[in-house]
Amino acid sequence: MAVIWGLDLKEMQWRKFGNTYMWKNTDYHMRRTKFIVYQLAMIFCVVSESLGTAALSKYVDQQDYLENNAPGATIHNNNFIGIASYNIFVGIYVATIFGSAFFFDLFWPERQESKSVKLAWRICSVLACLFTLSSALGFTVILATKAAYVTGANARGVEQYLIYVKESPLIYRKNGRGIASVVFLWLGMVATIASTVILWKSLQYIDTFGPKSSHARARDFPEKAKSSESVSVPSAAHGRSEQEHRPAPAVASAQAYEGV
Repeated sequence: MAVIWGLDLKEMQWRKFGNTYMWKNTDYHMRRTKFIVYQLAMIFCVVSESLGTAALSKYVDQQDYLENNAPGATIHNNNFIGIASYNIFVGIYVATIFGSAFFFDLFWPERQESKSVKLAWRICSVLACLFTLSSALGFTVILATKAAYVTGANARGVEQYLIYVKESPLIYRKNGRGIASVVFLWLGMVATIASTVILWKSLQYIDTFGPKSSHARARDFPEKAKSSESVSVPSAAHGRSEQEHRPAPAVASAQAYEGV
């Protein structure tokens, strides 16, 4: 198989999605924790994106309806369409970053990455936090405080018709899909921040000890584990060992008396 960027494509195997390899394998540091939290971030953000897209499409339909049936009237709902569109980008971005991290850890857990690649992981994860936070705040404010309105010819009559149809409520906080989208977005933001913290800690651990967990390193390299334990013994213990071999003052004075 081909090797791309140092990654052997033959390692991409369906069996690695199995329970034994994916969840019961504890040879790698924070493996299961990363898999769970990364997937939560992806799922919550993508669900929020999907619900927001469904609500967005209805408001776009409002614009199309008025354009075709009430040419003199204009509906102003671009604030909802704009923030929902931005949320689509956020969902795709989070899924791309932590989805890539998930698959790389699954297929190539012992891959070698340069400092620039690790820096890119850190920067992209922080950007994911900023994007989700800004989207959550913006979406919450618009949903809670804003509403669509109509201007132009027969604006009042058009508004009454749109309220009667109830396809897309003019008051955004009455939109069920919009509310659900914001709820999942906040959950996704929390999971994204947790994923970023875990990613940074994992990279720091790999820089120090490598990708293997502590018990896996002790099993594969027992000599190194023993040497590290001996190095970690405090110097006070060494001082105690010297004192044990040193004769006690009482015994030394007795030996001096016998010599006299």
